[in-house]
Amino acid sequence: DGFFTPGSEGEFQDIVDLLLHNDRYLTLADYKAYIAAQDEVSTTYNNTAKWAEMAIHNIASSGKFSSDRTIAEYAREIWGMEPNYEKLPDPHHVDGKETLTE
Repeated sequence: DGFFTPGSEGEFQDIVDLLLHNDRYLTLADYKAYIAAQDEVSTTYNNTAKWAEMAIHNIASSGKFSSDRTIAEYAREIWGMEPNYEKLPDPHHVDGKETLTE
């Protein structure tokens, strides 16, 4: 309809037709479900108590991050070494003195 290209209404018509009539990658296959889910997210976000409850449950259920496991596996399987879990020194303290200045 030219919303994104004022004065050139048909500029993206080929892409629109392809996505609406020959979408072999199913780009829009679940679009209606996506919009419905996003509407539910928006409604829930407006209920701050419910949103906070869900956020806390999500954080509490997250467990160990999968990236930690993936990095450890990569170190073992690709590099043949055990990952080091030693805590790095605080970059803002050198020899027990704070290095930040304001």
